[in-house]
Amino acid sequence: MTRNHQEAALAEFIQALPKTETHLHLEGALPYELLMAWKPEEYPPDPAFRRSDYRYASFPDFEGILLAHALPWFTNADRYFEAAKAIFAKHVAQNVRYVETSFHLPVTRFINVPGPDIIAAIRAAVPAGLDVRIFAGMLRSDLVGELRPTIDQLSGWDDLAGVDLHGFEAMRTEPGTAEVWARLRAAGKITKCHAGEFGGPDRVREAIEELGVNRIQHGVRAIEDAAVVRLAAQRGVTFDLCPISNVRLKVVPSLREHPIRRLLRAGIRCTVSTDDPLNFANTINDEYAALAAELDFTRAELAQIARNGWEIADLSTAMRKEMIATIGSLADE
Repeated sequence: MTRNHQEAALAEFIQALPKTETHLHLEGALPYELLMAWKPEEYPPDPAFRRSDYRYASFPDFEGILLAHALPWFTNADRYFEAAKAIFAKHVAQNVRYVETSFHLPVTRFINVPGPDIIAAIRAAVPAGLDVRIFAGMLRSDLVGELRPTIDQLSGWDDLAGVDLHGFEAMRTEPGTAEVWARLRAAGKITKCHAGEFGGPDRVREAIEELGVNRIQHGVRAIEDAAVVRLAAQRGVTFDLCPISNVRLKVVPSLREHPIRRLLRAGIRCTVSTDDPLNFANTINDEYAALAAELDFTRAELAQIARNGWEIADLSTAMRKEMIATIGSLADE
């Protein structure tokens, strides 16, 4: 088989895998083509920051570019619907069948739209064949700010799947966060935390031991401390990794140096997602293809990544078994 045939066969296999996306910021997933169609004079094709060789100087640099592009768009619930509809169409086209996405809770104050209205707009955009769970993302500092009354109401938001602490990891985790997270879990919400991206393995340990989460967004820098890796494996914690994001943000020097395989071999369940495709111009299929091209992931390893996503998906047992069986059949062919 020629190299071109091998690449085509691999692309076909990746496309055929029923996949999940479990680490996606909705504002950071705003399709750039929507911006170009809306204001072509302000949003030119192929801006430098979306090119594969672009490296963000720092998290503030990344965040500034994201906000400069997302905030002008997300001004009302209808804009959330329009963006979500385009985002989810891309998922369906790649055979992604389950998505966990978060919206930035502070936006509710910026645009004076209640969170449940934003959730309803996103929910209305979900197409047939795709299961979506919606999370409220917030900064660590939001728990002691003006948003606290809203945060205290989250347990009663019926269509909210869970919550996520995100943003710049240099922020301290406010005292009382663990209590809030425990209360939300008791109400049936899934709790996540960004850790081990710009912060070290100590932030991963904090998220697991103090906040009680079993879903870490990123977690790559846990590899710097074998004890933290063991802790995550023993507690059954899932790392929702974003390899291309990690390279573009200089969390790791290159994909070849990404620790995903070492984390998997250490017994940590890892999934793969795109994080903020507005900034990185990446897709789920790109993430899988990059693992194969740069880390020589086999079809069996790619199938395991897909299987991991279904193992933690907030779905019926029957649906989970069906998707895992399909992945097994594809891997055996």
